[in-house]
Amino acid sequence: MPDINQKQVVLASGNQGKLREISAILAPTGLELRAQSEWQLEEADETGLTFVENALIKARHAAEQTGLMTIADDSGIEVDALQGAPGIYSARYAGPDCDSNANNNKLLAALDGVVTEQRTARFQCVIVAMRHALDPTPLICSGRWEGRIMQQPSGDGGFGYDPIFWVNSEQDAAAKLTAELKNRISHRAQALKQLQALLPTWLAQA
Repeated sequence: MPDINQKQVVLASGNQGKLREISAILAPTGLELRAQSEWQLEEADETGLTFVENALIKARHAAEQTGLMTIADDSGIEVDALQGAPGIYSARYAGPDCDSNANNNKLLAALDGVVTEQRTARFQCVIVAMRHALDPTPLICSGRWEGRIMQQPSGDGGFGYDPIFWVNSEQDAAAKLTAELKNRISHRAQALKQLQALLPTWLAQA
């Protein structure tokens, strides 16, 4: 079995928030997670129509360019009143060069006038690990985090849509949760816990 404690792994993302969060959750595995930006890689073209497809595209792109094992995350927020939007377009909802504030403002505007009970939403996350670019059996894990979209932002923690996402289980905004709590219960945490549990057996099949 490969020694996962010596594994150097590329995170197929330049998002520093994701790098911190994923590194913290996977710390017990001993994996050395490095951002693809260290190789000056451009972001892959996310041409898939699902979170799974886009995660595979990103993982394969990084593996091809670096020759290393890769982990890719594709995640987003689904709002029931908007038929699942922004979904896979969450990161660029307000436009390709817009930031999280712009995305949050556009989502709040789209829900203007929608009552609290009809603002149900969830974060979805798919995590893909690939041993190499031609890996025929990538490891695919997923998680979901139920809540609703708030009427206005609250809290200054987290990133992305966290300031406007109300977490049902905690009865508070995601941006007001501690990093430690979020790393235990979020959609990404759920997917990464699956990944952590399955990695040893999956790597042994290499």
